[in-house]
Amino acid sequence: MNITIRKAEPKDVPAMLVLVKELAAFERAPDAVWNTEEAMLRDGFGENPFFQTFVAELPDGEVVGLALYHWAYSSWKGKYMYLDDLYVKEKMRGKGTGKLLLDTFLKEAQAQGANMVKWQVLHWNEPAVKMYEKAGVTFDNEWIDCKIFYTPPNVPPDETYGTVSKGEA
Repeated sequence: MNITIRKAEPKDVPAMLVLVKELAAFERAPDAVWNTEEAMLRDGFGENPFFQTFVAELPDGEVVGLALYHWAYSSWKGKYMYLDDLYVKEKMRGKGTGKLLLDTFLKEAQAQGANMVKWQVLHWNEPAVKMYEKAGVTFDNEWIDCKIFYTPPNVPPDETYGTVSKGEA
């Protein structure tokens, strides 16, 4: 199947948000997505973009995958790219789409002078773990993820906001 990997454009935001919601469902957190098309347009394509995205597109224009990433900084390693999401629609899995997205992201990181790249994968996502192993990833089981969730606009607070949680999205 002929797949094009390209930089996302503002017109892709509706498809990108659909993919993000599919990813949340795949990761067993279907209600965890607070993001909106408006926020993604502003934050990814506004005056000072916070993130960038590569999309996988079929010849008919359907967006079937994404790699969403942003710059970060390590006091030990310097500048690096963080891959927030790499997701491929179920119908396209096992056909090399994820590898194309990953390879494109890794080449971009090198071309932009990143000292490392970093991301997370759920331990039970065996196909992704195997793909990353083939790419030469170092898995780090020593660190614990820490997060603090703040109440997003127009969402009533509950007891989980403002607490540190282990491994929850």
